[in-house]
Amino acid sequence: MPLGRELPQLLKQRLFYKGRKFNFEVNRLRLPNKAEGEWECIRHPGGALAVPVTAEGKLVLVRQYRFAIQGRILEFPAGTVEPNEDPLVTVQREIEEETGYRAHKWEKLGEFFIAPGYSDEIIYAFLARDLEKLDTPPEKEEDEDIETVLFTPEELEKAILGGELVDAKTVSSFFLARPLLV
Repeated sequence: MPLGRELPQLLKQRLFYKGRKFNFEVNRLRLPNKAEGEWECIRHPGGALAVPVTAEGKLVLVRQYRFAIQGRILEFPAGTVEPNEDPLVTVQREIEEETGYRAHKWEKLGEFFIAPGYSDEIIYAFLARDLEKLDTPPEKEEDEDIETVLFTPEELEKAILGGELVDAKTVSSFFLARPLLV
């Protein structure tokens, strides 16, 4: 925050929806210029994402159905951080559940907000190396429709630039990992 800048004052906060993955609230604020207004906000516990790289240098992604956009998209494996859970534990679980791979080397790439205009959701991104394909992958969750897909870094960059891959967390994480993918 720049020095000398006053923050808005919270006047009222209303919880409109409490869900299993996020909450939705409406907040009445008074800005430093004394103007008042309402701001909607999705409160989310955050997510963790893996950029998995095979020994051959292929990136492991998933193609899955997303109801909000009524279609399947390409993404790196990711999941919601459970209460009091370390994001690394989250992503270690998710990579196994979604892809059937287990990673033995992890490196944090960074963290970033997905849509700070209306949500506090943060993504913790990790590079996952030294992958082991599990003999018996875990069963997919009943409400997931997931297919594992492999790309070279060059193929993935082409898919991003060509508009085939449009998931913001995957695009951001790929470009955080790109300098390390040699």
